[in-house]
Amino acid sequence: MSLSFFSLVTGLYVLHFSIALILVNKEVPQTRGMLYPRESETREVRSLDGIWNFVRSDQANPTQGVRDEWYAKELSKSRPTIPMPVPASYNDITTDNLRDHVGTVWYDRKFFVPRTWAKDQRIWLRFGSVHYEAYVWINGQKVVKHEMGHLPFEAEVTDLLNYGAENRITVMCDNALIQTTVPQGRITEVPNDEGMTIVQSYTFDFFNYAGIHRSVHLYTTPRTFIEEVEVTTNLSKDASVGDVFYSVSVNGSAANEADNVLHIQANLYDKEGILVANATSDGKLGGQLQVNQVKPWWPYLMHPKPGYLYELEIKLLATNEELLDVYRLKVGIRTLSWDKKQFLINGKPIYFRGFGRHEDADIRGKGLDNALMVRDFNLLKWIGANSYRTSHYPYSEESMQFADEHGIMIIDECPSVDTENYSQELLGKHKSSLEQLIHRDRNHPSVVMWSIANEPRTGSMSADSYFELVANFTRSLDSSRPITAAIAVPHTQDKAGRSLDIISFNRYNAWYSNTGRLDMVTQNVIDEAIAWNKHYNKPIIMSEYGADTLEGLHMQPAYVWSEEFQTEVFSRHFKAFDELRKKGWFIGEFVWNFADFKTAQSYTRVGGNKKGVFTRARQPKAAAHLLRKRYFALGRDLDQCSFPEDLYTYIAT
Repeated sequence: MSLSFFSLVTGLYVLHFSIALILVNKEVPQTRGMLYPRESETREVRSLDGIWNFVRSDQANPTQGVRDEWYAKELSKSRPTIPMPVPASYNDITTDNLRDHVGTVWYDRKFFVPRTWAKDQRIWLRFGSVHYEAYVWINGQKVVKHEMGHLPFEAEVTDLLNYGAENRITVMCDNALIQTTVPQGRITEVPNDEGMTIVQSYTFDFFNYAGIHRSVHLYTTPRTFIEEVEVTTNLSKDASVGDVFYSVSVNGSAANEADNVLHIQANLYDKEGILVANATSDGKLGGQLQVNQVKPWWPYLMHPKPGYLYELEIKLLATNEELLDVYRLKVGIRTLSWDKKQFLINGKPIYFRGFGRHEDADIRGKGLDNALMVRDFNLLKWIGANSYRTSHYPYSEESMQFADEHGIMIIDECPSVDTENYSQELLGKHKSSLEQLIHRDRNHPSVVMWSIANEPRTGSMSADSYFELVANFTRSLDSSRPITAAIAVPHTQDKAGRSLDIISFNRYNAWYSNTGRLDMVTQNVIDEAIAWNKHYNKPIIMSEYGADTLEGLHMQPAYVWSEEFQTEVFSRHFKAFDELRKKGWFIGEFVWNFADFKTAQSYTRVGGNKKGVFTRARQPKAAAHLLRKRYFALGRDLDQCSFPEDLYTYIAT
């Protein structure tokens, strides 16, 4: 890929968008498999995380490594390598200009596969996420190509491995974003002191971290194995009886043998390991489990024991009752319903109180960090939040599992952010991102809503048909959850809301609008929410509000960037929310942001976006203590939860 190629791409975009846009609802590839790797009696899992070898390509010659076949031998034979941790973003690891590299980078490492894996097993290579596009080779043989950051992909490598010997894995990662990637960006050529250079730009307000962001696993399955499990649940009207409906897909030769009718033994265990329901399926490999005296899955603070999970054990059996495969997953039993005014879980109205967030931390960027994840969930519970939106891309599978366990509701967002310049190719990739997301997360009880975009340019004429196609496609994949999108245009300009089930809007009163004017917050929020509801007659969420705050900056009276100002901005919004809650259709408030995060370099950003109530190091600003009182007060009033003993500091008797 040369500099002239990028000039050609730019020219083609100008030509393309001068033509009237006609969108066709084409099929997108369907994901198969992708169950989270778990060990069992029939499966083994091995991590390939650790220190890999790393090479960056020349920005002006990003495809050189492919042409010169760097994958055919160790990377160190082609270029000098440096050590690189996996999982992690590569941008902040070194002390040179790797941070702003545009284009391809390469990873490789060696690993052994035991001889025992060669016997009657299949071997799979799975990546939790590589951003943005990945090409993978094993021992010089191409295995898989995947486009879309933040989502898993896998491939069978059974016939490519050396058993009882050394193997080599090579990965090429490309971080370039253009107008048909999800998210979108632009590549331009600009002059610099050495001549010309390539610059990546994008409109979204977070740093385009790249690399192998999540864990890499090898795992085994039997020759015929459980490839997919889909679970849905239901509750009786009095919530005393729960139903678990399961459907299983099988991969392997035994599944096609006429005289070998495979069947499923499904066992459901409670938290104490007691069997509470079981069933044997017929050849359709699906069935129903009924649980008496069920313990429903409840969000945090809506029940004394939130996040209750059962364990579903799926056994694949042959006609002669031979055990072929075993897979286990956690199941939360709950129901969701919604209408033009409210959203209910297990028949009880929900009021969302939470955050927009980012997977972002110092040094490792967007790389999976279990210590940080646990800290974040501790802070979510400390502050009394019951939900968050995965702004603006799918979060790690590990964090989704943690949300299940802790009763934190998730608005699950695909990576479409600042969507514009609608095209047929973009539509296909947008739909593909949602298909992959829903396939991955459909079994999580914590996922209560799908978000199909953040701040798309929905004032455009093409937005109407575009988002109608995207929303209808999402419903075709899962009709059990409502659909939203975080909209930033005024309601008078929006053309996407009619296709949504719940309207979410982002607005920064006293920050981007009427900067510093605390007297122009409360009524503006009330008026806009009412206008959205009147326009669409649907439930309303304020999905973003806030103000940048430099920790330690104090000014009285309150002044922009000070901790006092952030606190006052929150308080003025709280007044509006309480008025809106009385109307019955206002169902949630989400602060932007949970914690400070890195952005592209800008004179409006000092080290990144500072709208967090926690610093990037996960320490509270003054507004965090105010928000904690707010969220627990809402929990007490709406869900009858109790106050933490340390919520209020003793002052006097």
